[in-house]
Amino acid sequence: MEKPASESNQDYWHQLRGRLSTLLGPRPCSHEELMGVMQEAQQQGLLDLDVLDTIHRLLQVSELRVRDVMIPRSKMVVVEKDQQPEAFLPILIETAHSRFPVIDDGDRDKIMGILLAKDTLHYFFEGSKSEFNLRDVLRPAVFIPESKRLNVLLAEFRASRNHMAIVVDEYGGVAGLITIEDVLEQIVGDIEDEHDFDEEDDMLLPRGENEFVAKALFPLEEFNDIFDTDFDIEKNDTIGGLVVKSFGHIPRRGESVMVDSIRFEILNADSRRVHLIRVTKTGPIGQA
Repeated sequence: MEKPASESNQDYWHQLRGRLSTLLGPRPCSHEELMGVMQEAQQQGLLDLDVLDTIHRLLQVSELRVRDVMIPRSKMVVVEKDQQPEAFLPILIETAHSRFPVIDDGDRDKIMGILLAKDTLHYFFEGSKSEFNLRDVLRPAVFIPESKRLNVLLAEFRASRNHMAIVVDEYGGVAGLITIEDVLEQIVGDIEDEHDFDEEDDMLLPRGENEFVAKALFPLEEFNDIFDTDFDIEKNDTIGGLVVKSFGHIPRRGESVMVDSIRFEILNADSRRVHLIRVTKTGPIGQA
């Protein structure tokens, strides 16, 4: 007696699932097992190494929280709500950020809103200087807890088309800020920003008296010659290596460390390596 068509279809799909399970192996039950499957696929030439790295970063994003990648409160570049354009425009030009928290009475816990640099453009037009009012162009600030997961925040950024959020701690105080770029860098790696160099060959650029921005790959031997330092080039080839060793871990943006007479501040880094460093000599260049 023949089986009904419905039962024959069920048998077919059951057999097909069995064959696929045999080919693919047991279903991964954790991120570690999933990465193991992906690594095998990469070794067999089914995935590029860059794709594997991106998948790994995506899995990490779901485990990271805002506090892990935010710009800390002390490193926030802010504008005072009562400042005149003559006072805050140099800040906008020097930092080249696109968004700035606006605070009241010098208190970083009192965020009045967000200033978009593009909203100040009309100030430069002839005849408009006397009409500019900072409070008229403020955008609402978005506040989020520091415990929010990055994947959730990214979805909120995309839905709201907002690019910056103010991070608050459990007591309601401002702990820092985070941008959509900070989140995306955890997925795709370094994104060129306001500190990046225009020329590929530039490794060290001056930014003020005794202050420079350097690529982490800047040779330590050349660094010693310029700054009259005596860092051990046998242990580290680059200033990035020196800095990471001094921290004892991969530092995040905003972290800083003093090594002898040099202060190193991380300007750009991801979960694997440091990219850009602010170098500040505590004494005149040429003195140890």
